[in-house]
Amino acid sequence: MYAPARDDELTGLINYADQQLGALRAAAYGLTEEQARETPCRSALSIGGLLKHIERGMRGAVAQLNGTAAELVLDESTFAEYMGSFALTDDETAAGMIERFDAARAEFLDAMRSSDPDGDAMAQPAPWAGIYEPRPMKNRYFMCHQVEEYARHAGHADIIREQIDGLSVATLEMSLAGAPANQFFTPFEPEPGTLLA
Repeated sequence: MYAPARDDELTGLINYADQQLGALRAAAYGLTEEQARETPCRSALSIGGLLKHIERGMRGAVAQLNGTAAELVLDESTFAEYMGSFALTDDETAAGMIERFDAARAEFLDAMRSSDPDGDAMAQPAPWAGIYEPRPMKNRYFMCHQVEEYARHAGHADIIREQIDGLSVATLEMSLAGAPANQFFTPFEPEPGTLLA
């Protein structure tokens, strides 16, 4: 949890983004590879698929923050890659995706640390929102959007995990952090050989 603090703007943005990324990762704690692929809700989302989608998004965010993002070309191939980012393929594992997620997370947070929220940047086109040309923005706008995007998917992960085995991501996060039991919290004990165990 990002505890109340008197941080500057950039530190606050970084910590809020990292908090959501931590929740996404914690959603996999104690799952089997098969459970990480389960889609227990009416959507096609799984914990493994969400980790894959956000890993892809963080890599794009690093390029955006570093000023190396190529102009978005939304053709059939790009759209298929985007749609494929929501599910693990047969040759991908949830354990491997967690490793990729962790590496992308470190790179993303480093890119945020070296960015000026007040710096000027160009937003990529977003045809799904009726925006067909790049638009000027501040890095602040982009960073806030990342927090919003990760929070949305952390919420998805929380619901999916609760549907799989009834555990909340908050319980999983506190368990991973080694928090002691109290009247509000009982630490989760994962089965050996499961994800992050």
